[in-house]
Amino acid sequence: MATSLNLSRIDELKENAYSNIESYNDPDTPNALAQFTSQIKAVLLADPALLNSVPEYLPIALYDRVKFPPEAKLKWSGWIDEGIQPEWNDFKTTVAFNNADIPLVMAVRGHSETLLIESCAVLFLLENQNNTPSASKETDQDDDNDIEDDEDGYYDQYDYNEEYS
Repeated sequence: MATSLNLSRIDELKENAYSNIESYNDPDTPNALAQFTSQIKAVLLADPALLNSVPEYLPIALYDRVKFPPEAKLKWSGWIDEGIQPEWNDFKTTVAFNNADIPLVMAVRGHSETLLIESCAVLFLLENQNNTPSASKETDQDDDNDIEDDEDGYYDQYDYNEEYS
């Protein structure tokens, strides 16, 4: 029987990790995020039990360092959509960890395999959040209220961003 993914926990981890990542992702200090993640990795490698109190630190530590091969993205989308936690043998073939991060991954797996899988789900969502359709009809209607018409009756925020970026 398949184990369920705790989607509310994953969403909370994603929000907390994203907040931390954004706070360190400052153009004035371009190395801040890299320095922070390096420190987190060292601390978590020494004591993975710290993840009991700050589980969002694992996705931060692995942020932008885990790859999902194209064929694995379909599997991850399905697992998340269905709320299914993949078995270890399925999971390990759908993520590519950076070689330098393998000791941390193994330490975390020894502490909590579930947390490692949840953290990779968070990383998948962070990487693909703009590519996954999560908006409902109500959200689409709310977005329509924010659109301003120009003289042609057309407004595209992406065109605006490209022109003025």
